[in-house]
Amino acid sequence: MKPSHLKLICAIRDHGKLQLAADAVGMSQPAASRMLSEIETDAGGPLFERLPRGMAPTPIGAAFVRHARVILAEVDTLTTEIAQLQGGTAGAVRVGAVTGPAVGALVPALMAVRAEMPDIQPTIEVAPSVTLIRGLEEGRFDFALARVGSDSDLRAFQAYPGRTETVCLVASADHPLAGRRVALSETLPYEFVIQEPGSPIRTALETAFLENRLPTPAQVTNSSSLLIALNIVSDSRAVSPQTREVGQLLARIAPGLAIVETDENIVVSNYLVLHVRHRALSPVAQRLLNEVLRRL
Repeated sequence: MKPSHLKLICAIRDHGKLQLAADAVGMSQPAASRMLSEIETDAGGPLFERLPRGMAPTPIGAAFVRHARVILAEVDTLTTEIAQLQGGTAGAVRVGAVTGPAVGALVPALMAVRAEMPDIQPTIEVAPSVTLIRGLEEGRFDFALARVGSDSDLRAFQAYPGRTETVCLVASADHPLAGRRVALSETLPYEFVIQEPGSPIRTALETAFLENRLPTPAQVTNSSSLLIALNIVSDSRAVSPQTREVGQLLARIAPGLAIVETDENIVVSNYLVLHVRHRALSPVAQRLLNEVLRRL
């Protein structure tokens, strides 16, 4: 059974006459008559009653028409989806990112691409760089925004430079330091909620303290969870170092939070935009990657 057979049966049901149905599907009346006869032979009985005023579906014909419409709709959907996939306007894309680049570059790029290609199916995973690099190697991400450690083999990746990120402190809106620009020394009496030792933000913060001949914070809660950090900060006098893009987003969407700027510039090591060199990107993944790079 071909789509042309299904289209003819539906056209006969819609128009009630064989000649009109044949015209609708672009064939001659004799050809339509032969095709209908073949279909009825295969179906084991007539699909339409031949009446003085036209043709009406038999119970078999009604069932045939009902299923034919579903099949033709699925064929049309498949045709559209194939065209979208070939043109890069649809399809799945999976991207990993550390928090700051996810907020500052990836999400705005995704929103721009989705405005042009509403049928894409994106997945964004926010995780530490070591997890993202492993995911790239295992094929779980099309590309990632991550930092590369000394044990990573960059030869396996195509790499593009990302932005330099700076750090601010996030505190509750009623914190004594909230909304102020302060010296790092003024933050030492307070608890810090920060990622584990060795993480980029932790390293940048501790380096800033040491370069200014200050002790590193004594009261520290270690957590890579942004949710945990915000929960503690909201209910205490603790502060949490975050990249400026993340801090500004939090202060904008959460009235109970505020930014604390420091006189000292705290700079996080650059991240990279990475994809596996020998693995071709799908059209939609390439489109999203281009939009991310355009925003860096």
